[in-house]
Amino acid sequence: MKSLQGKKIAILTETGFEEVELTSPKQALEEAGAEVHIVSPQKEKVKAWDHDHWSIELNVDKNIKDAKEEDYDALILPGGVLNPDKLRIDENAVKFVKEFLESGKPIAAICHGPQTLIETGLLEGRTMTSYPSVKTDLINAGVGWVDRSSS
Repeated sequence: MKSLQGKKIAILTETGFEEVELTSPKQALEEAGAEVHIVSPQKEKVKAWDHDHWSIELNVDKNIKDAKEEDYDALILPGGVLNPDKLRIDENAVKFVKEFLESGKPIAAICHGPQTLIETGLLEGRTMTSYPSVKTDLINAGVGWVDRSSS
């Protein structure tokens, strides 16, 4: 992996994220030299979901009310079913994601993560893939949905 030294990455999450969808990207980014912040509407900790049960708790680095898109080089939206469902009704979270979309900076939305992107109203005309259960939501938001990995 290319060095990400000097880059700051935000992982926007709520309690209920799928554990591996946050911990694996976070670890890979840190190993590549990036500084990674967990950003959340929660003030202190977020709790993971692991397939069928509650799991680890992680410290929140920055509350969403204090987070600014311009402080980060990229955004990750982990999935899990509960996580994006909570984020998409949080005005500050949606505003943060909308600012990333408008900036053109990279965004990785994993599994159900695109549900938060939908809430911005800025997906029309974009090409995306997703977890199968999110496909119809994305198409209804104007996305050209494809079943393939990025290249």
